[in-house]
Amino acid sequence: MMSLPAPEQILHDVFGYSAFRGEQQYIVEHVAAGGDALVLMPTGGGKSLCYQLPALLRPGVGIVV
Repeated sequence: MMSLPAPEQILHDVFGYSAFRGEQQYIVEHVAAGGDALVLMPTGGGKSLCYQLPALLRPGVGIVV
């Protein structure tokens, strides 16, 4: 079985960021592990990474509602 890259690696390689902001890392890891999340952040707070990264980490298709 092929191992998946770490969230920090995808954050850097795909998005060019060197670190998560605020609670992003916790949210990404929770959702990537199969958990549900309702995330409220201000405009520019980094919400999109909270669903884009788990979709890249997990196999298959990600659906965001």
